[in-house]
Amino acid sequence: MLDFLIGLDTKLFIFLNGLHADFLDQIMWVISAKETWYPFYLVLIGLLIYIYRKKSIWIILGLAILITLSDQISVKIFKDGFQRLRPSHNEALSNIIHILHGKRGGKFGFVSSHAANTFAGATFIAKLVDLRSLRWFMYSWAAVVSYSRIYLGVHYPADIVGGALLGIFLGLIIVFILKKWAIKDQQFELGVPISK
Repeated sequence: MLDFLIGLDTKLFIFLNGLHADFLDQIMWVISAKETWYPFYLVLIGLLIYIYRKKSIWIILGLAILITLSDQISVKIFKDGFQRLRPSHNEALSNIIHILHGKRGGKFGFVSSHAANTFAGATFIAKLVDLRSLRWFMYSWAAVVSYSRIYLGVHYPADIVGGALLGIFLGLIIVFILKKWAIKDQQFELGVPISK
């Protein structure tokens, strides 16, 4: 059964990675770069400060803890634990896959830290800011960043799914803790901060 799932994952990777076009290469490269999103992160932090005012210190601290946990768990427990080679390090795929600028990433890829971190952040924001459009945007952003990792040949689809599930799980836990002990019932609906 495991061999079947790994084979299916590999076939899906080859199909998705094969859907590349020259004009998309640089776009996906930029989307995948963490530095690209720094201004976006600053805007989100500004939004959280606007909504939660004095309590925003707890929110920003919670977000920092969340991303640190997500990143470290995805590497130390999953990547180092499972030691599944990235497709870019799989010699059997070396003549098949599309890799950009020779960037192969680290040796192991399960789970994707990009997917874990972006889905953790998306879940965190979506659960704290009750705006449907923002929720859709956050999860779409996480999905596009995650897909860019398959496009660039450094992750299998299962790496992305595993990372996304890890990120969502951790995001829910941190939001639960914050709502229970730090921000209580404060929420943000339709652009108006309210406290119950």
